[in-house]
Amino acid sequence: MRDLNGLTAAITGVSAGIGQATVRALVAEGMKVAGGARRTDRLSALAEELGDSFVPVEMDVSRPEGGTRLVEAAVAAFGKLDVVVPNAGIGVYGGIMDQSDDEITAMLDTNVAGTIWPIRAAVPGMVEAGGGDIVIIASVAGIRGAGDEAVYAATKFAQVGLAGGIDRELRRQGIRTTIIAPGGVATEFAMGTGRTPDMPGLDDMLRAEDVAAAVVTVLKQPRSMRTLVWSMRSIHEDD
Repeated sequence: MRDLNGLTAAITGVSAGIGQATVRALVAEGMKVAGGARRTDRLSALAEELGDSFVPVEMDVSRPEGGTRLVEAAVAAFGKLDVVVPNAGIGVYGGIMDQSDDEITAMLDTNVAGTIWPIRAAVPGMVEAGGGDIVIIASVAGIRGAGDEAVYAATKFAQVGLAGGIDRELRRQGIRTTIIAPGGVATEFAMGTGRTPDMPGLDDMLRAEDVAAAVVTVLKQPRSMRTLVWSMRSIHEDD
């Protein structure tokens, strides 16, 4: 397996959940990480915990300048960027007519545009360096759809389509692109917009650390191979 020690990564949505778990997992492997989020208090706490291995970046993932700021911070701090993990995402449960215009716009801006901007910022440096990894945190909803999550699922299908296109464009330049598509994950995701802390089934979902472990495994693959889609679900999840 590939040694990750000394590699660098830029990750979005690191203030909680999968993003935060992935930062910790990569740092444990000896990587350096620039992490982006909007909640500065949580960024500061993570920086205090991880020390010189982590650079906090306050950013709005939905804006192109946010992706640029994150990538530039990683390169300024660590001299290079080997991995980008577009992870930030939001979800609002409900049928196609149940969500407000603002809620739909926020999902599109965060989940779709927020995936594109950090990738666009990272790719030129990766091409110049001869390769890198793009690992997009999507959802099983982007593979098979989901009831009462139609718009959210559409944004996740968009991520899967984006990854397929990027793979065809960039793999011959040494850039691997992977979709990690988990089922339900017990995090703050959608709390107050469809989930509640006491909702049935939450205890049976995947943990953020499970998804982070998948990211580590993908990155440890020999450079001669690539995983296009890794769909993972809790053993307790029926549908």
